Amino acid sequence: MGETVLFEQDHAIGVLTLNRPDALNALTPDMLDGMGDLLREIEAQGEIRALILTAAGEKAFCVGADLKGRAQEYEGDGVGPDPLGARVRAAFGQIEALAVPVIAAINGYALGGGLELALACDLRVAAEGAKFGLPEAKVGSMPGAGGTQRLSRVIGPARAKELMFTGEFIDAAEAHRIGLVNRIFPRDGLMEGARALARTIASRAPLSIRIMKTAVNLYQDVSIEAGLAFERTGHAVLRASRDRREGIQAFIEKREPQFIGR
Repeated sequence: MGETVLFEQDHAIGVLTLNRPDALNALTPDMLDGMGDLLREIEAQGEIRALILTAAGEKAFCVGADLKGRAQEYEGDGVGPDPLGARVRAAFGQIEALAVPVIAAINGYALGGGLELALACDLRVAAEGAKFGLPEAKVGSMPGAGGTQRLSRVIGPARAKELMFTGEFIDAAEAHRIGLVNRIFPRDGLMEGARALARTIASRAPLSIRIMKTAVNLYQDVSIEAGLAFERTGHAVLRASRDRREGIQAFIEKREPQFIGR
């Protein structure tokens, strides 16, 4: 991973940090491979109950793929393999499918693939000065890492089309108004706010969180009948779990529950 992706763990909270602030945290193959390795490790070790994805520096969360590296791919006619795009899609898919909730803590510009990265997360919190946009139409491209699909699901197709067609940026207040961002914090309180939210989530029953995340992610991908069938199955699994019994007992005894994820 080198130094382009950093990771720290504080009990059940993990923080993954993109660390190319001088390049506005633009994504490179090394960064994406590092993210993928970390996500697989988090999934395997099972200690993390909430993950925060953020970025170093004050100017940008992420501005998508490194366009200087991209330019080398088009020395010919521009037709051929897209290794960086494949890495991007794989890493973003890992984030979306991760068993634990992922919170994007957006400290600055989230543009193009950077916004698509944030959209792959479950929740998004932003600093007051953050900016959001999908400017691909300005350079003859389009969102290619899930933006057309995930943004439409989050804010609705008409608003998504407006952002994509115009390529214009919106600020954190507007992003919050249209439902793109869950919460806004002062710039110097962004990580404190993200950690507080992560701690709240980490204190809940992890098996419940996992099944609920899977159920909600089925939205618009299956019929409502199939979604409700999955919900019934998940509810039955939780009803028989040790955490469910612990939750009820803790409520009766007026104490904090001690969940184990089983």
